[in-house]
Amino acid sequence: MKEFSKSHKLDYVCYDIRGPVMDAANEMEAKGEKILKLNIGNPAPFGFCAPKNVIDAISNSLEYDQGYSDSHGIFEARQAIIGYDNYLGIENVSDKDIYTGNGVSELITMSMQGLLDNGDEVLVPAPDYPLWTASVALAGGKAVHYICDEKSDWNPDANDIAKKITSKTKAIVIINPNNPTGAVYEKSLLEKIVKLAHENGLIIFSDEIYDRLIMDGIKHTSIASLAGKDVPCVTFSGLSKSHMAAGLRCGWMTISGNKDLIKGYIEGLNMLSSMRLCSNVPAQHMISEALKPESFGKVNPLLEPNGRIYQQREYITNALNQIDGISAVKPKAAFYIFPKIDAERFAIKDDEKFVLDFLHEKKILLVHGGGFHWEKPDHFRIVYLPDMSVLKASTEALSDFLKSYKQ
Repeated sequence: MKEFSKSHKLDYVCYDIRGPVMDAANEMEAKGEKILKLNIGNPAPFGFCAPKNVIDAISNSLEYDQGYSDSHGIFEARQAIIGYDNYLGIENVSDKDIYTGNGVSELITMSMQGLLDNGDEVLVPAPDYPLWTASVALAGGKAVHYICDEKSDWNPDANDIAKKITSKTKAIVIINPNNPTGAVYEKSLLEKIVKLAHENGLIIFSDEIYDRLIMDGIKHTSIASLAGKDVPCVTFSGLSKSHMAAGLRCGWMTISGNKDLIKGYIEGLNMLSSMRLCSNVPAQHMISEALKPESFGKVNPLLEPNGRIYQQREYITNALNQIDGISAVKPKAAFYIFPKIDAERFAIKDDEKFVLDFLHEKKILLVHGGGFHWEKPDHFRIVYLPDMSVLKASTEALSDFLKSYKQ
């Protein structure tokens, strides 16, 4: 019988958060070795739980959730999302402009499949959340990476964005707050991006899944609130991170701005949404409970100065900056940090080999910067969700590893 290979559609698709290094970690675990996985933002294994009222909303609805919902989602969930969008300043949104999904990941892939023809270009940040680049490639498009500037707190370089717009460009993707850097973009920068989109006839896709995980009193601005009625904008959010409910798979996207320009695209999204029938119906019942108006603007205690995530952010930033050969910009949001390593000092030519070597010696799993489409072999990402004692042991292990490491 003939052998079958993977589809060539996957030739330019990579997702190294769960890639070859993760495979190596799984092989080590199969042999009985214990691995500390700091590669993925999965709150539950580190002791974070979804609020009881949100879990109760699911369990209380199970008896009635055995059938499909509307392909856009249940009405109550979409109404709650509209209320939250209005709070963010996103106007003129109807229930038909909302699509619920099995997490934001499903919707990112659907949004690109509905838009792109072969050869179309999408501007994606570097570093990025790699699903964006993978989804563009899988839809037949080409991801063109613009630079986020480490010296400017990882804000995107608007001039670099402008230089990379061509006749083939259809959209600009922003990830704000950012994964993997924890950056929160300045309003003035977002206004420049809106201007570029307006002048060049582009759609803005804004991944805002971490918008309720911001520290230090910093204000998050949804770019759709600045785009107004002129620029088509698709905004992504959900409860996986803000409500520590990653495994329950609950996300959504909102279309706003000039919808007349994207009628055909919306028709495509409706087709794709109908093809997968609907998203997880029990999880949709979390949305109206989680997005009660009285919760808008409230700071999660975990993010306050005496809160666990805040304190772990403070520790990991300070500890990394005390290691010879490592520097790190303090993240403003989420639970990731993207430190820089002195590649010349450690003779690092291959950053994937660096994290693989660290895994084998110290049994700690990280993600190399190349996994986020960062071109130089001089960064890696750490998830700082583990409690303080585990983080302390991890940074000490990294410091010890680097004392003798050369590639």
